Amino acid sequence: MISANDIKGALAIMPTPAREGAERLDATDTVDLDETARLAESLVRDGATGIMALGTMGECATTSPSDYEAFVDCLLKTVRGRIPTFVGTTALSGHEIARRIKFVKERGATGTLLGIPMWQPATLDMAVKFYTDVAATFPDFPIMVYANARAFRFPFGVDFWGAVVARAPTVMSAKFSSKAILKESVAATKGRVNFVPPVGLAYEFAQISPETANTCWIPAVGPQIGLALMNALAQKDAQQAKAVADDIAWAVEPHHMITGSQDVFASYNIQMEKILMGASGYCKTGPIRPPYNVMPENFAQAARESGQRFAKLRAKYSKVLG
Repeated sequence: MISANDIKGALAIMPTPAREGAERLDATDTVDLDETARLAESLVRDGATGIMALGTMGECATTSPSDYEAFVDCLLKTVRGRIPTFVGTTALSGHEIARRIKFVKERGATGTLLGIPMWQPATLDMAVKFYTDVAATFPDFPIMVYANARAFRFPFGVDFWGAVVARAPTVMSAKFSSKAILKESVAATKGRVNFVPPVGLAYEFAQISPETANTCWIPAVGPQIGLALMNALAQKDAQQAKAVADDIAWAVEPHHMITGSQDVFASYNIQMEKILMGASGYCKTGPIRPPYNVMPENFAQAARESGQRFAKLRAKYSKVLG
């Protein structure tokens, strides 16, 4: 079973490509399966060291059961186990989560990207018990904790990490962006959890915890940018790592008007990422599924500008990587 040390490099986050009309409330059969297969193949070909699917920007919360299953089936048949693939299974109930985990496990997913059911905010005891129960129910299926405090209304603090690794042995990684507690969280997990930051924070993570900064995630704008950064960090090439990090900071600068406020970002996360990925030219994301298919034009333009900047970086670092 895959462990914390078995994932490195740049993991790509997939959108769930949507067909025309997917923004309608009564739409059915919304997944563009041809684009799903094409994009997954492109990510493998271009060197992504893993795939994460059906998180926030994968519209896990707004994809119908039939569309969810069609997407998962297509994705995993395309990847065929060539790179680690973590599929989101978060839902409103534990029973639905178990059903989804069984489904993705049977179809060959490497592990699950898993948040906490969020109708009621979980206490520390609830959160730890939840992951403990998942680990006990699926003892041979790795868990990447989706540590999004804003989405799941749970802080994922140091006390959580210490407790969860003691009781949930299949927890081996986390989608994580909390710089303030990174060092303490690494210590609490004793090396058993790979804390995976977004590409825009990977350089800063490396300054805080250089011994563990070996992995990042990047939206589906092309993995080359993330690979260039992680390669430079792995080679201890400080000058090149800083240069790539500066390029990434330039690419994300336009959408700071969204990400600069947690309240604003909370309402426009999906929209921003889908527009950004589409504007990068790397994939066709399609319409945004309801109820999040509303985006102020100034925000949409900022996301498009960031996507276009990522396209320029993809061309630049494709040449660097050869």
